Amino acid sequence: QVQLVESGRGLVQAGGSLRLSCAASGRTFSDRGMGWFRQAPGKEREFVADISRSGGSTSYADSVKGRFTISRDNTKNTLYLQMNSLKPEDTAVYFCAATGTLNYAYEIWGQGTQVTVSS
Repeated sequence: QVQLVESGRGLVQAGGSLRLSCAASGRTFSDRGMGWFRQAPGKEREFVADISRSGGSTSYADSVKGRFTISRDNTKNTLYLQMNSLKPEDTAVYFCAATGTLNYAYEIWGQGTQVTVSS
């Protein structure tokens, strides 16, 4: 079973940058689609970005398009989220997630990492 561990939490000023990482254990990382989600206080969890198994296809929420970049390194079993031009409204707990190997449903979730953007 794959386990996911996020890192890169931090406090940054508006306009700054931060990179999150998600390390996956196990040998099926490259067989899974991956995504980033976030949950702000008092709000529901929302989609941020996803990436295909090979890394050749990505998609983003409109709120982060042009500012965030999702990527993966299948040789290192690691998923990344580069966040630039951060805004206070980006403040949330960020989660990485993995789909099943035979479907596109997110089955495995990390524990989350806090990102705080000050104005």
